[in-house]
Amino acid sequence: MQKIISWNVNGIRACEKKGFFGWLKETGADCVCLQETKAEESQLGDSLLKAQGYKFALFPAERKGYSGVGTYYREEPLSLENMGCAEFDVEGRVMILEYPQFYLLNCYFPNSQEAGARLEYKIDFCDAILEKCLGLLATGKQVLICGDYNIAHKEIDLARPKENVGSPGFLPEERAWMDKFVAAGFVDSFRKFNSEPEHYTWWSYRSAARKRNVGWRIDYHCVNQGFAGRVAAAGIQAEVLGSDHCPVYIDLEL
Repeated sequence: MQKIISWNVNGIRACEKKGFFGWLKETGADCVCLQETKAEESQLGDSLLKAQGYKFALFPAERKGYSGVGTYYREEPLSLENMGCAEFDVEGRVMILEYPQFYLLNCYFPNSQEAGARLEYKIDFCDAILEKCLGLLATGKQVLICGDYNIAHKEIDLARPKENVGSPGFLPEERAWMDKFVAAGFVDSFRKFNSEPEHYTWWSYRSAARKRNVGWRIDYHCVNQGFAGRVAAAGIQAEVLGSDHCPVYIDLEL
């Protein structure tokens, strides 16, 4: 069994002060994929860079204190690359780890921002990720795309859908892309096991939203359909604090 966890930590240095390192030691995960790390390697101490049992790779954004993805892994990947697209790699949005049976994509999808200010960039990124995934599938390996998608796909995936029809993350264009992604053969692993409402992965810091569970489910582990049969479990660790997001996990039978 292989456990992979994904977590938007909203700043790895800030999260470290809220118990991240203790949590990491207890996870038992084979890979821990982080988004919005907001740091360069030179800004991280040994406790983060040399966590016992793991190696760590970081792809920061060029802009300081912004975006970035990092991955803790126990097994050395066959290859470790970024997306290979300058307009997205400059923001540190994708890390691709190749293993014997599958590719693991650690992704931090752009936020479309108020009034859709970055919607075009967001959809361009989404389309590029889909194209990348289809290309990786063509190699004969399976594909797992985890991370913060910054999209609540369906009304069940947020607490107040009617009030948020025009909000970034729930725009028609974003939801339509998720439809296209699923139609292209990718499976939302959490919904394979849980069809109930009120399961979220992000809560605003305002208005005690987390305490009242007024949230959004925008963090995913998605797999190609041929890989779905290998997914033994998928879930949300809503009890884990340290960020405005919580970790999500998937267990694979390999």
